[in-house]
Amino acid sequence: MRETFTVSPVAVVHSCFKEKFGIPRQPGLAPEAKAIIELLPPFNVPDAVDGLALCSHIWVHFLFHGNHRQNWKPKVKPPRLGGNKSMGVFATRSPVRPNPIGLSVVALERVLLEYRGRDGVFLAIAAHDLLDGTPVIDIKPYLPYADALADARNDFALASPELLNVSFVDEVEQILTSWPEFKRLIGQVLSQDPRPAYQKGRSEERVYGMQLSHWDVRWRYLPHRNGLQRILVTELIERA
Repeated sequence: MRETFTVSPVAVVHSCFKEKFGIPRQPGLAPEAKAIIELLPPFNVPDAVDGLALCSHIWVHFLFHGNHRQNWKPKVKPPRLGGNKSMGVFATRSPVRPNPIGLSVVALERVLLEYRGRDGVFLAIAAHDLLDGTPVIDIKPYLPYADALADARNDFALASPELLNVSFVDEVEQILTSWPEFKRLIGQVLSQDPRPAYQKGRSEERVYGMQLSHWDVRWRYLPHRNGLQRILVTELIERA
């Protein structure tokens, strides 16, 4: 008989990523991606984070709350393999798992005891891959001497994927003149090509879109140049 456990969220994420599509597939790939982790009662007391400000990075344990698939499978098709080859679920970071638990290392920018007029405990983070509203079940400090292993390897993913070039139409460039950090975020997110693997190679006439922070970003793919496809951001609409 298997023992079961119950966990409760200790915090919730307020993220620039408002939908699953477009979120970087790993943390650290979009340094401009910002979020606030808000600790929930009874954990939102200063004593609970005493000493955490000494850390540059933290481990965030979270639940894949946006994954609505009920059944896990022993083999999955990771995007790294083009979406048409399978690997064991425990050899990948697929969100479709026996237990929907995720783990990300993120940059800790500040520990706040007030945010937007509200008292509490808030962690300002960056370089994350967390969906807005993500339940956090634990937070731990990143320890460089133990967590950064110089001889570690993964022959399945030896290096990050090649990045696509991202450009902007003149109208979007003009809007982003006052938002340089947001322009960098768009470039960091889209350069990793958020399309599902099965859509790659399809018509370049299709327009893609995602909600990023309080903006709707729309783009399309341009013909290959020098063997690499390009992305053109065609529209940027601010949400009310």
